[in-house]
Amino acid sequence: MGEVKARRFISPSAVVWLLLAAAYFIIPLFATLLISLKSNQTGNCCTAHNYGWVLHNGDFWHTLRISFMLALETIVISLAIFVPTIYLVHLKLPKLRPVIAFLALIPFIVPPIVMVVGLLRTFKGTPAWFYQQPWGFLAAAYVILAFPYMFFSLDAGFRSIDVHTLTEASQSLGASWTTTLFRVILPNIRSAALAASFLTLAIVMGEFTIANLSAFHTFPIFIQYVNESQGFPAGAVTLMSFGITWAAMLSLLLVGRKRGQSSRIIAGAR
Repeated sequence: MGEVKARRFISPSAVVWLLLAAAYFIIPLFATLLISLKSNQTGNCCTAHNYGWVLHNGDFWHTLRISFMLALETIVISLAIFVPTIYLVHLKLPKLRPVIAFLALIPFIVPPIVMVVGLLRTFKGTPAWFYQQPWGFLAAAYVILAFPYMFFSLDAGFRSIDVHTLTEASQSLGASWTTTLFRVILPNIRSAALAASFLTLAIVMGEFTIANLSAFHTFPIFIQYVNESQGFPAGAVTLMSFGITWAAMLSLLLVGRKRGQSSRIIAGAR
């Protein structure tokens, strides 16, 4: 008997739901685009003056640089803390995984406004270079805020490989713990680390409450200022902030796909 090839098709109900989901996201963005193209003087469409006003605003680049540097700092600190920790948990202390998973849910439970008040009291009395600078206080707060995304992304990456077999094979060849972590384990969880990193980037670039209550002028604070003081340029800066986040997600997709095509993940049989 010949093989019967199953025909793939999309049901009409799935198409309807996809169209509704697309409309839910696209219509507000399209409305924002129309607003951003209106003139502040005449109210007529279409002009790119609002985008020029944003790009020539010094506060835009200053706050964008601060938020981007904070995001990079948060990513580096988080990876330096959580990659070795989760590796050790999967390798030696698997019973601690549920405990850490529970702790990772706390930033979801505690409202940011409560968290920042607690952190301001906790870090009060620390050196001025830490307490009064975004690179200290905000970075520490953002590491806590990114904890769930870092943990669950990295944990999924570690669970997709055989940590014990890879570690034993590496050490049997004379590799040290550091070599094993950076040369064997980390390349196998690269996609998970990238996912966690870009989720953290998106969080830091859009975080408002902690930065506002701690009186640091970051990119979301600039967006709020434009929304309160300007009319149509607010639509332009909002779309540009979305574009920055989308660019980060697109880079994650491209890097992950390139990695998948250029290399193979080697993992021992479970």
